[in-house]
Amino acid sequence: MGKIRLFRTVAGLRAYLGGQPPGQTLSLVPTMGALHSGHLSLIRRALSETELVVVSIFVNPLQFSPNEDFLRYPRQLEEDCQICENLGVKVVFSPTPEEMGIVTDGDLHQTTQIIPPKSMISNLCGPFRPGHFEGVATIVTKLLTIVDPDVAYFGEKDAQQLGIIRRLVTDLNLPVTIKGCPIIREPSGLAYSSRNQYLSEKERGQALGLFSALKQAQQAFKEGERDTQRLLEIVQQELTLYPGVKVQYLELVDPQTLNPLETIDEAGLLAIAAYVGSTRLIDNIILKVRQPIIAIDGPAGAGKSTVTRLVAEALNLVYLDTGAMYRAIAWLVGKSEVSLDDQGAIAELVSNATLDFIPPTEGAPLQIYINGEDVSEAIRTPEVTALVSQVSAQAAVRAKLVSYQQDLGKQGGIVAEGRDIGTNVFPDAELKIFLTASVAERARRRWRDFQDHGDNMTLEQLEHDIQQRDYRDSHRSLAPLRQAVDAIEINTDGLTIEEVTNKIIHFYQQIIAY
Repeated sequence: MGKIRLFRTVAGLRAYLGGQPPGQTLSLVPTMGALHSGHLSLIRRALSETELVVVSIFVNPLQFSPNEDFLRYPRQLEEDCQICENLGVKVVFSPTPEEMGIVTDGDLHQTTQIIPPKSMISNLCGPFRPGHFEGVATIVTKLLTIVDPDVAYFGEKDAQQLGIIRRLVTDLNLPVTIKGCPIIREPSGLAYSSRNQYLSEKERGQALGLFSALKQAQQAFKEGERDTQRLLEIVQQELTLYPGVKVQYLELVDPQTLNPLETIDEAGLLAIAAYVGSTRLIDNIILKVRQPIIAIDGPAGAGKSTVTRLVAEALNLVYLDTGAMYRAIAWLVGKSEVSLDDQGAIAELVSNATLDFIPPTEGAPLQIYINGEDVSEAIRTPEVTALVSQVSAQAAVRAKLVSYQQDLGKQGGIVAEGRDIGTNVFPDAELKIFLTASVAERARRRWRDFQDHGDNMTLEQLEHDIQQRDYRDSHRSLAPLRQAVDAIEINTDGLTIEEVTNKIIHFYQQIIAY
């Protein structure tokens, strides 16, 4: 493990990043330091999904009100850097406020600021922390501009912050993917926070009431309750058992827009802020009206496609044929006669295209429409096959289809397979599977297929080809093969297709039961 690099200036960080090999996927994990298990989960995920991770440590004065704990907020840069180094992080960026353009001996707001939409800061924490989200949005935008990452990771505990950051990235057309990561909790259920260290032992016991109350509402939701007022009453009732919890707000809002909800139709963010003693804590849960999603990833030749279809059929779920979608875009590109080298023209073409995916039903095959034209049969031609690899490698095509697939997944009830379904397309999938097999086993499977078709390729050549394919797939700059940190790995060596399918069905049934 190499020694970590700590940069205190924008110039130093940019010079370092500019000297890195091209094509690496770069990620950013913004923090205010005092790293705990919640931060560590973000960093581990970034390390598992990208090739170079920058962890920023900056206690942002712009996001603290005059009566808040800026001066006593825990600072432990040396310890935090050691934690990062132990995890395998290569770069920490910890600038001073002055380096970030903030004058600390005068008016903190004498700097250009990013102002989120009023509707997103008028509820939840907004009214109680004036200026907070303007400060967050400003510094996050500066960090994204300085680092220029492909991906940035944020915790879902700060759900309002996450929603605002996603919105500003969209509104400002910043070329970065924002990934939210699940709340990490202590064994007691208390959400990890740098402020937990302020709590006395007695206060920690009272603080458990936040998650306990949220869980009561979650159980009612699972049993069919959808009314906001009733769900809030359930939380309030549970909190009467914890008199040390002084609620600041309790709201149920749309997770994306942060608008208040009267009932939950698709998803709701149930969020609470409260004081326990002098310590302010926040927590939340997401309540989703959807069937589970199964995301299956793995290297070529592991049996993903066959198993995915069988799982979908056995569980009466929709098989999301992502390959057919890429074929449809390839067909459109071919029909338009746009040069494959003209990425701008392809991006224009794809951005304006409408795609309709109609899953197969009993007696009716899959139907794919593009710009209103049924291309279900046309996408299976050799001409399309010859185009699909080059077309699908283009970022604009990838972005269009990932967005479309995510829209299809809002109601759940689907099974999808690929290289990064669980890490990128459906990172919130209820069940993530990573199907793998040894190179020798995958070569033997392919060799048997070739033998059936009279091809005399040797096992040695097949093993070499598979190793090369694995390397290419895992080192792609766009959609590289990655195992999600929370995926269940199934090694299919020595297993039949039926046995693999049954394992996945078993895991799915466990999730349903839970």
